This record gives sequence, structure tokens and C-alpha cells, in this order.
Amino acid sequence: MLPPLELVRRRLSELMENPEPVMRQLVRISIDGGTFCPGLQFLPGGQLQPTVFGLFRRAMELEIPHNYFTVWMVALSRELAGSRPVDHLKTNPVPLLRALETFRWR
Repeated sequence: MLPPLELVRRRLSELMENPEPVMRQLVRISIDGGTFCPGLQFLPGGQLQPTVFGLFRRAMELEIPHNYFTVWMVALSRELAGSRPVDHLKTNPVPLLRALETFRWR
């Protein structure tokens, strides 16, 4: 799911009085001139997925672009025994952080 940025803004405006702080924390990708927010960063109900939020914050520190981070989240990873980072969001985040660090150096 790749909802457009403006749709996400409208939805968050329905959930909270001031969505701007959350909007600044979102993973965004650009496709053909449009800006989209990968659905993997949201929990049911529209709240941010805490593990993705932490990983993305670290990705920004490592200067990993938004689009690359999103691809990393859904690609098979040797560091995660051939599974995808998105498949580990409900587990211990430490292996995900290690895998992200390794990705940064490729």
C-alpha cells in the first residue's frame, strides 16, 4: 500500500489535532513526481509503527535516503536469514538495527 502524502495528511488530521509533528517523521518515497507514504510504517488505525519509526530515525542518521530505506524494508536480507525486515517488526528490533547498519555500508 502506497497512499499519497496528502491522503495520509487528511487521515492523520482526522485522528489528531496537529498532525504536523507526525508528518515530519514519515517515510516518504517519490515516484513519477508524486510523494507517497509506504503503508508498512502504520499500525491499524493510522498510528505509526514504533519499530519502523526507530529504524527510520536511525536510517536518517546514517544518511540512507527514504526510497532506499523502503526498499531495504521489503527486500530479502542475508543478515536476517533471508527474510525481509518488514517480517520482523513485532520482534526484538536489535537484529533489524544491525541489518540496517550492514545495509548502510554496501
